Amino acid sequence: MTPSATPFRGDSRRPPVATDLRSDTVTRPGPEMRRAMAGADVGDDVYGDDPMVRALEAAVAGVLGKEGAVYVPTGTMANQTAIRAHTQPGDRVLLDAGAHAVRSEGGGPAALSGVTAHRLPGHRGIFTADDVAEALGFSYEGNPTTLTPPATLVCVENTHNGGGGSVWPLDQLDAVAGAARAAGLRSHMDGARLWNASAASGVSPARYAENFDSVSVCFSKALGAPVGSAVAGSAPFVARVRRFKQLFGGGFRQAGIIAAGALYALEHHRADLPHDHEKAARFAEVLAGAADLGVSAVAPQTNIVRFSVGCDAVGLARQCLAEGIGVLPTGRRQLRAVFHRDVTLAQVQEAAGQIVTLVEHAARSSRRA
Repeated sequence: MTPSATPFRGDSRRPPVATDLRSDTVTRPGPEMRRAMAGADVGDDVYGDDPMVRALEAAVAGVLGKEGAVYVPTGTMANQTAIRAHTQPGDRVLLDAGAHAVRSEGGGPAALSGVTAHRLPGHRGIFTADDVAEALGFSYEGNPTTLTPPATLVCVENTHNGGGGSVWPLDQLDAVAGAARAAGLRSHMDGARLWNASAASGVSPARYAENFDSVSVCFSKALGAPVGSAVAGSAPFVARVRRFKQLFGGGFRQAGIIAAGALYALEHHRADLPHDHEKAARFAEVLAGAADLGVSAVAPQTNIVRFSVGCDAVGLARQCLAEGIGVLPTGRRQLRAVFHRDVTLAQVQEAAGQIVTLVEHAARSSRRA
């Protein structure tokens, strides 16, 4: 069955989902955000005339401590324009094996930048400066270094989606950025959920981004805006990103309407993120009580819970959907739940209990079979 035909995406026949935990991108703008969007002053963004886009880019650059920022339609475009701006075709990019940029962005690094992804063996998406050094290898007399694609960029993901919303320890992050700089490599942070990392750790987004040449952030994940991401860095880097934004089809016209939603979210929704982390922790706590049924969950650090079950994950997700709960299968026995502002703690607790009940029923059916 193709992804578009599954009940987890785009099936108009599916039952209403009361508690949608497939992603934090499923949120809808509230009345205040809609008012901000409806009242937005607009212009032509390709010509640099949209005042709301300019205001958003300035705000993002300020929050991240960078010289400038570019508003783009998606997180994928944010990462891929950054990679293209930092590299040349034939280069090698170092990043975690489960990084979103290589697993969930349509093969963008190869297709759009012509680079090789060198996947590092991270733990929950987090690798070390030693991993970087090992990937760079070493030279000695007689070694033909031209055999290996030149490494020019290191990418980190904070928080790490595949790692269950894991947060990079600041000292480890700084060490990786330092190792990259010492070796003459540039560095990029995929900070789609950097807002969650900051809320969980108390470390400011600017401090996280301080030692990185560029950072991308998302407004439709975590913050609940309907559209958009941004890439921030030095003025020359930002100019290159603008070039590739246009090349990749990201030129906006009257984008102020959606930029206003992103700016509203940036200014008003970051303070609410600890509540989403609390929901994730409670969900995992309920699942932990079903260990005897083969259920195990990775302890969440932020708003993502990845969990395993002792039954078919796709079948369980279908049953959840029938009960009004949306979760995303990520493997044969693995699923993901992501917590956001559009679900309450009570909904989350009830959903976790229903999932445990469904797993219990599946276990009984298996024993009878």
